[in-house]
Amino acid sequence: MYMHGLLHERAAHARPVRVGLVGAGKFGSMFLAQVPSTAGLEVNIIADLDPDCARAACRATGWNDALLDRTRFTDDAFEAIRAGDVDVVVEATGDPAAGIAHARAAFAAGRHLVMVNVEADVLAGPLLAAEARDAGVVCTMAYGDQPALTCEMVEWARVNGFEVVAAGKGTKYLPSYHSSTPDTVWDHYGLSAAQARAAGMNSRMFNSFLDGTKSAIEMAAIANATGLAPPPDGLRFPPCGRDDLAHVLRPTEDGGQLHHRGQVEVVSSIERDGRPVPNDLRWGVYVVIEAPNDYTAACFRQYGMNTDASGRYSAMYKPFHLIGLELNVSILSAALLGRPTGAARDFTGDAVTTAKRDLAAGEALDGEGGFTVYGKLLPARTSLERGALPIGLAHGVTLKHAVEAGEVVGWDDVEYDPAQEAVRARREMEARFGMERRPAAA
Repeated sequence: MYMHGLLHERAAHARPVRVGLVGAGKFGSMFLAQVPSTAGLEVNIIADLDPDCARAACRATGWNDALLDRTRFTDDAFEAIRAGDVDVVVEATGDPAAGIAHARAAFAAGRHLVMVNVEADVLAGPLLAAEARDAGVVCTMAYGDQPALTCEMVEWARVNGFEVVAAGKGTKYLPSYHSSTPDTVWDHYGLSAAQARAAGMNSRMFNSFLDGTKSAIEMAAIANATGLAPPPDGLRFPPCGRDDLAHVLRPTEDGGQLHHRGQVEVVSSIERDGRPVPNDLRWGVYVVIEAPNDYTAACFRQYGMNTDASGRYSAMYKPFHLIGLELNVSILSAALLGRPTGAARDFTGDAVTTAKRDLAAGEALDGEGGFTVYGKLLPARTSLERGALPIGLAHGVTLKHAVEAGEVVGWDDVEYDPAQEAVRARREMEARFGMERRPAAA
């Protein structure tokens, strides 16, 4: 309500919060759908590789001619970022290298940045957040996406004196999904390729959600923002419904499936034999907490919270997330309050490149959602010790050595350009935030 009041003050004084949008895909389109009904917020410029498609997206999301006429369209992202009538840049391209370049341009121009591009955030987020602070602007996760929503729940728990035992999200998962490709992805969704094309569904994007890459990326983002640690050898994806979170996501010494307290984890909406999990959390986020004393545990019971058998572990969850329909929260928090809705603080987790099949020397990797590799969550220390190649840099690089299915691909396994800005930013982030996690011999 506080931001809502400030927004209406801005509207009443004809001083709207002015947005430049970079990328008018699905997330961007969902944000655009809320613009006509948000007094005090306007989108002055939209950058997309195809400006005509961006205009079509505006029309499809309810924009009238008057609103379209007040908005500029361009294929130059830097034009949108540097525009004089922009307060907040929304980076929604999904390209990690582009996201890093756009972020730095926004900071240089004195613009707040909403980083929808989780791929860029995981590749170099702690560095970008520090650069934003140095520039006196906000760099924030995108509210509506699961990482920011999970961070909000972690913050709620901690400021109220609860220990956060686990936090994360739900998804649909089977171990076999790690080998899924854009050619096989629609079988898992119960669609034909023709049906998916007719619906405008991108096979690589949907495959990234299915093969575990997006889960790894999003949990790494949460880990880096909250300090919650990944499990030592990747996400376990335990099948779990909403009512069983406090039972399943307890440490193993208390009868649960967590490797340790303070862990990020993703729960599956299906059992390993394919049966659906009752009351699944496929679209939602959660936090598992522990009562600090007997009185608090009794309150859990008195107020109807689901707990484990001991009564001390309980969980709060949000069953759905609305992606870009909720993005205004981040935009307005940055512009009106000067605060992020989640931001990387340290290098705690990483999404590393992992072979989907046996890969031969000379093969080119095709990155997130593709045919060759998927992203696996690892602790940052483990990633550095193994010299793991981040999934955000695994597109278009050629293997120097063969890599077996299921093995992590390392920097030394590929030919890459050390002068590329995204590579330099990643290496700088590792040096600045990863020194204490490096092995002693490094």
